[in-house]
Amino acid sequence: MGYKIKSRIWIESDNHVILGEGRVHLLKAIHETGSLSKGAKSLNISYKKAWGLLDSVNKSAKKPVTINSVGGKGGGGVQLTDYGKSLIKTFDEINKNCWKFLDDQVAKFETL
Repeated sequence: MGYKIKSRIWIESDNHVILGEGRVHLLKAIHETGSLSKGAKSLNISYKKAWGLLDSVNKSAKKPVTINSVGGKGGGGVQLTDYGKSLIKTFDEINKNCWKFLDDQVAKFETL
């Protein structure tokens, strides 16, 4: 019988979520597409929900996570700041380490 521990992590500050898997997926989609609307569409979430999540991250983080460019010929866009990229990298590393720890713990359970 294979056991598995289920868990989700997120990072909070003053009871406000800064980052979790959903927000990180959104930031990655924005980075890949250069657009909040295209990023939201690629994740099958509404623009309004995506905007709310991104606004929440930007308001909760120590520094701006994105830079917005105003539309014009070809439209506007959104880019991640270096700080935003470092948040994603750090969150992914924490998440990976968390899963490794949980896998090690469930191995102890399987020996009982």
